[in-house]
Amino acid sequence: MFDDELFGHGPGGADADHRVVVDDATVVAAMVRAEVALLRALQTCGVVPDADGGPAVALAEAAARLTIDVADLGLRARGAGNAVVPLVKILLAAVPADARPWVHYGATSQDIVDTALMLLARDVSAVVAADLRAATEAAAALAEDHRGTVMAGRTLGQVAVPTTFGLKAAGWAAGLAAAAADVERVKSRLAVQLAGAAGTLAVYGAKASDVVAAFAAELGLAVPAGPWHTERSRVRELAATLAGAVAAPGKVATDVVLMAMSEVGELREGGGPGHGGSSAMPHKQNPVTSVLLRAAAVRAPGLLGTVHAAGLQEHERAAGGWHAEWQPLEELLRLAAGSARRVRELLEGLDVDAARMAANLDAARPWVMAEALATRLAPRLGRAEAQDLVKHALEDAARDGAPTDDALLAQLRRHPAAADLPAAALDPRAALQGVDPLIDAALAAVRG
Repeated sequence: MFDDELFGHGPGGADADHRVVVDDATVVAAMVRAEVALLRALQTCGVVPDADGGPAVALAEAAARLTIDVADLGLRARGAGNAVVPLVKILLAAVPADARPWVHYGATSQDIVDTALMLLARDVSAVVAADLRAATEAAAALAEDHRGTVMAGRTLGQVAVPTTFGLKAAGWAAGLAAAAADVERVKSRLAVQLAGAAGTLAVYGAKASDVVAAFAAELGLAVPAGPWHTERSRVRELAATLAGAVAAPGKVATDVVLMAMSEVGELREGGGPGHGGSSAMPHKQNPVTSVLLRAAAVRAPGLLGTVHAAGLQEHERAAGGWHAEWQPLEELLRLAAGSARRVRELLEGLDVDAARMAANLDAARPWVMAEALATRLAPRLGRAEAQDLVKHALEDAARDGAPTDDALLAQLRRHPAAADLPAAALDPRAALQGVDPLIDAALAAVRG
């Protein structure tokens, strides 16, 4: 429940018409697809007989009838170190005797597992990219709608200078678009694995390259430049891309959690009745979608680290490194799919309180205008002296309580270089003239 349903992308969170589920059963189903595709490729290349449809038809028909107990398969896999060995036995028992010599012909277990994981990654990547693109567009729409919504920019947890919510949302869009582009790029590099016992494909002789190409064509995956049994750059790249597809939504979620704090109150998650409820406090509306997105983003780096460490593989077959990849790769696929879906839902239903943003900005005045004032006075005084003047003026204006715009302006005008300083210099919008072009450039990039 916690892995598939809550944190990831299990059956309860999937739309059956166009989404994929990541679990052991789908990996096993992908291994069966790979075995059937291999036999079809062998027939296409004339390596095995194809009279009367050949053994590939028999295997495909048998596979369609099979119901494989995944838990039992896992138990039976312990003796061989992977699930392909008992799976092939199941397939052999299901096909006619004349087809049995050709099932799994010339392949090794790693060929089937690697290819199955690439198939699953291809299917998941398509869903992840689509959701990230939709989330990008939702963020871009927020940027357009709120390009003039002023708010306090915050650095190191403190109010810094004025900004707009539109610029913040444009930044979200940029990060999501970059993650989507990475997923789409790595999807095109997902390749079949077919190299035989030690990478030589000796069983196929001169037809080896043709078989690999036909195998790839059957499954819609790329043809690798060579065997990659222990050359795991493709797997590391996939894992890093999936981690990035979790991190970009995690960034959005982090901002939303902070902006939804009671003391800030600038954003609220949508989700309808019951969303964000507390078991103890009836008044709560917790940002639960953002919390789960952050939880996924916390988990992903550790999984990525395992995949990277597992890449140190020996000679032509790894002693443990390959096995160590399976679970973190599955989990990264699950987290990426869940994060992409959730961030899309978050952004499409986000409730923006522009009035609260303006009120929080007003509460931070005139401190929030300190940089703008110092920048305005720097040509007359020099940068260091202008900053000192503004700092001391703020301190003097605050001697009898929180400083006001008028009190700060009066203190500044006592200096000859600031005597003609207009009241408009303390208007936050005066510091935002360059924001619209920044938003335009960001949106042009993500939509291009």
